Amino acid sequence: MTELGVELDCLAGVKVVDFTQFEAGPSCTESLAWLGAEVVKVENPGVGDPGRRLQAPGAPDNDPWYFHQFNANKKSITVNLKSPRGLEIVKAMLAKADVTVENMAPGTIERLGLGYDEVKKINPGIIYCQVKGFGTGSPYEKSLAFDMIAQAAGGPTSVTGEAGQPPVKPGPSFGDTGTGMLMAISILGALYKRAQTGQGRRLQVAMQDAMIHYMRVPFSRTQLTGKAPARGGSTKSQQGGLVPSALYPCKPGGPNDYVYIFCSRGNPEHWQRLLKVIGREDLKGDERYDTQNARSQRPAEVDEIITAWTRDHTKEEAMKIIGEAGVPAGAVFDTAELMAEPSLAERGIMQTIDHPTTGKVKMPAWPVRFDGRTAKVKPSPLLGQHNTEVLAGWLGMSAAEIDGLKAEGILGN
Repeated sequence: MTELGVELDCLAGVKVVDFTQFEAGPSCTESLAWLGAEVVKVENPGVGDPGRRLQAPGAPDNDPWYFHQFNANKKSITVNLKSPRGLEIVKAMLAKADVTVENMAPGTIERLGLGYDEVKKINPGIIYCQVKGFGTGSPYEKSLAFDMIAQAAGGPTSVTGEAGQPPVKPGPSFGDTGTGMLMAISILGALYKRAQTGQGRRLQVAMQDAMIHYMRVPFSRTQLTGKAPARGGSTKSQQGGLVPSALYPCKPGGPNDYVYIFCSRGNPEHWQRLLKVIGREDLKGDERYDTQNARSQRPAEVDEIITAWTRDHTKEEAMKIIGEAGVPAGAVFDTAELMAEPSLAERGIMQTIDHPTTGKVKMPAWPVRFDGRTAKVKPSPLLGQHNTEVLAGWLGMSAAEIDGLKAEGILGN
């Protein structure tokens, strides 16, 4: 069996000072940590990243799962950035860093004295990265944004939902994690260029702009028709669209017992193969259904032909039978089913870690395999867990000096 969960060293030696919180920024820095960078999360000594959901210093965390998902493989230090000595410590770390990333509310990092112009003076070669809700020059530049705000303002919500019904926010957090991934890719490019030139960079991405990037297919439809795409849903094929292209109900009829079946415009054989596998070869050559154009005029009829077969099969059976026949098909798997799927664990896509306070935690790993192996997931850090390790390793501080800073309230305990 291929070894799973190895420590990747692609970014070994890269130091990242992480001022991010919640999800968009942490998704970016977590991906760098999975690739081998030393990512040090700088947190408030009291409650840390708001994503920890600690209500007060020392209070128990009754929902640690969210934080674990976005902060694996990182280190945590707790520094009071509002104290002169705390700010001095962080600036000393930035002088040694390759990358820094922040996604605080607009203007916050500048008020702390850690804006781009200040950090560039300390370290001209640093890759300085900012994730915001809206871009510089946007009329909403100073507004706050979370995932659902970005998906609404950037377009995805407008094309999600059933025809004739109100728009629906897509379930996955594209606005947050999707934005973080675009920044991570850009950081890799900036690091590659810096290795050649020594040149630092300022990278900025807005969540609204990132969502616009993910809307390229809908934009292409607007250019074709001159109109914004209407919501088409997915529970039935649409008049004038690609047919079949819908979710079809399966037995036993649970809330997610559906399979998505699709016949491409680019491969007429999909329809012929589908007719064979569902036992409707009598319809081969039937002018009512033989071409995409013909089927697009009779979507309800086509859907009923397919549904008559899928209702007699489970979604797993339908996906396997239709997929093996060479027709695109995907069962609707929910999170509980995916967490229990053995092959995901065997391939290292879902990994189980031992967290010192939470115990066993199963979570998705970095999905890209390197030489057949996935990145090893390490537990998210306890608040301030690495104060001594990081400050001694990065800045050469003695244990006595670190203890003194804790006593003064500059570092968390």
